[in-house]
Amino acid sequence: MAEVTPWTVSLLVAHVLVIFVTATSVSANRKPSSAVAWLLVVLFIPALGVIAYLLIGTAKLPQDRRDKQQFVTEQILARTPGDLDQLLHSSPWPDWLPTVVQLNRTLGSLPMLPNNRVELIGEYDEMIAAIAADIDRARDYVHVEFFIFTLDETTQPFFDSLARARDRGVTVRVLVDHLSALTYPNRRGTADALARMGAELTMMLPISPIRSGRRLDLRNHRKLVVIDGRIGHTGSMNMIAEHYHKKKALRRGLHWHELMMRMEGPVVRELDAVFVTDWYSETDELLPLDYSAVPATATELLDAQVLPSGPSFDNDNNLKLFAAAIHNARRRISITSPYFVPDDTIQKAMVTAAARGLEVELFVAEISDQFMVYHAQRSYYEELLRAGVKIYLYRAPTVLHAKHLSIDEDVAIIGTSNMDIRSLSLHMELMVMLVGESVVTDLRAVQDDYRSNSRELTLAEWLQRPRRERWLDNLMRLTSALM
Repeated sequence: MAEVTPWTVSLLVAHVLVIFVTATSVSANRKPSSAVAWLLVVLFIPALGVIAYLLIGTAKLPQDRRDKQQFVTEQILARTPGDLDQLLHSSPWPDWLPTVVQLNRTLGSLPMLPNNRVELIGEYDEMIAAIAADIDRARDYVHVEFFIFTLDETTQPFFDSLARARDRGVTVRVLVDHLSALTYPNRRGTADALARMGAELTMMLPISPIRSGRRLDLRNHRKLVVIDGRIGHTGSMNMIAEHYHKKKALRRGLHWHELMMRMEGPVVRELDAVFVTDWYSETDELLPLDYSAVPATATELLDAQVLPSGPSFDNDNNLKLFAAAIHNARRRISITSPYFVPDDTIQKAMVTAAARGLEVELFVAEISDQFMVYHAQRSYYEELLRAGVKIYLYRAPTVLHAKHLSIDEDVAIIGTSNMDIRSLSLHMELMVMLVGESVVTDLRAVQDDYRSNSRELTLAEWLQRPRRERWLDNLMRLTSALM
């Protein structure tokens, strides 16, 4: 029998202590699946596991950032009505909606507002042209916030419109996720173009291992443009060419398909409140919270509510909205998410909805630009297919990148959030809940177009996939729980 040395005993005691400390740390306010995944990593690779946990194990922003979020939240709550009974409706509401409106108000502080006009735009060049045309109408300010923001041949018209606005004396403020700015091309050329025109550029969540005091993979994934508090744009599109300048994408002929929406009416001030909060968080400059927006004019006006989410909040706001909407659906649920690695709450809600006899469909891309996410999301398909959920794979070489839900004939939810663990818990996102038959009809038309360009995945086909793919799918699912 081998001799047990003091050194061996010390290592064993240290290992046990590390596991004990990790267990008590990771289990606090964390999903059980995530806690178990972290414990397994520390158990089998203790040194690397502890280092990884110290780097990316905490999913909240530093306290000062959360304090800024809370400060702006209190300002918004003090200036906007909170009583649902006082709200005027542009459209009839389903009986379950008031509780979800209250949920969003509790989580994100922003109210449901009537008298809005929304136009859905699904073609890449049309999205950029529409934003540029609205910037050409700006009189006072343009607020721009994007996860990826690059000057290239596709986005040149947008930058030209910003330059024309500055020539007219319009203030232009731009927020860009810092890590994305570092990883996409023409970073210096983009910054120089903004500097020459006199725009104010600020990086969001700047990468600084010493000073940031947070895990470095927390990102601001929001995309929005606000013009004078009168016109707003948001959705899935990043301000970059549709191939994202990725070498592998260019070799494979990949291009991204998006959905943006153009908004007029009081909801635009909510969109601007998100920008104001992010600007304050990064610069310490609190811009005015404008509540003077006039109602839109159109034959069919909508009720709309913005819900921001992310690690500056105490809750997974968008996760709770998605789950509540799915559970309350009565007839039909259509979900589009390019990266579908759902929290168990979402997965079970979809399975339950199908078991209740609802028509449930999921649109995802047939291919993906992200290996780990692609295989992780595939691990969820079998349970959905067995429950009766229809899965449509949007045909290659298009990467379906839009993010939205439609619930029955009443409610549409459109914005920046994927249904994956990163968007649900780690990224700063925003979604807009819209109430009105006209916008749901428009979104259904978009989804009908997706269906015509997709193939339906069947359970029989899925069960025949190669064993190697099954192994990769299940392995990547495990790694997705490390958050």
